[in-house]
Amino acid sequence: MASKVQQTRQYYWYAVPGITAFAALVGGSFAYNIYLSFNNWQGIGTPEWVGLANYQELFHDRVFWISFLHAFEFIFAMSLIPTALGLMIAALIYDFISKHFGNAISTFLRISLYVPQIIALPVVGILWAWMLSPNIGVINTVLRKIGLDALALNWLGEAGSAMVALSIMMIWIQVGYTIVIFISGMSRLDPYLDEAAQLDGATWFERFRIVTVPQLYPEIAVVLLTTTVAALKVFGPVYVMTNGGPGDATQVPAFFSYFHFFNTTRVGYGASIATVLALLLTILAISLLRLQRKLGLMR
Repeated sequence: MASKVQQTRQYYWYAVPGITAFAALVGGSFAYNIYLSFNNWQGIGTPEWVGLANYQELFHDRVFWISFLHAFEFIFAMSLIPTALGLMIAALIYDFISKHFGNAISTFLRISLYVPQIIALPVVGILWAWMLSPNIGVINTVLRKIGLDALALNWLGEAGSAMVALSIMMIWIQVGYTIVIFISGMSRLDPYLDEAAQLDGATWFERFRIVTVPQLYPEIAVVLLTTTVAALKVFGPVYVMTNGGPGDATQVPAFFSYFHFFNTTRVGYGASIATVLALLLTILAISLLRLQRKLGLMR
């Protein structure tokens, strides 16, 4: 009879088609992108080898650094703020709404808050662009109706408000995802720890901070990893709503790479931007996975 290890190894063959397809499609495309980043190419003809020239120009490109600064700013809107809000809202739904109003209401709230995640980003972008329209948008219309005309801005047309508008939209999109993950995590927690803290006189917030949050470290690590990666490679909302403008106010690396691929037809330069972004995401993902593993061991 084959040993357990030998039986386990037999299942590895089922992964071969998927690994092969991944290596061919993703790995091959990435390798070709790296090759193009060392060339000067307009998308037609023969690429001209220029070595590190694209990278040298890239690291002196002001817009490139601005785009990465905006990407890190979006981490607050797509990762940190939704994680904090998601923890609080998930705890309220799990501890109060579910217990006092029943599972039907809590399920309805979870589904409602998760809906933005399943709507296509171009559709979300068009919806929010209409809502934020300076003249006919519902947000400015409401602000004018209640006498707050000074706050009725050209949200997507001014550099100072465009990032704020995009950030609010991204918080709205992401918070439902974090809530679903955290409520799932809360369902596995040991209720006796919470009851013991309650008997000791701890308030709800103290129990949440001392008992609940430490037990949710693995879920928090997963949420931070996935949302941070999503923030650094964000493209759809920027493309649909602002095209990186006004000026460079909402420029991000993924859109900056796209811009050079298709607008300036500097394919090699766009490939160098994509390569740097991919390497950064890989390093960040490995770091966050190690943090997740460490938190899992601490749990």
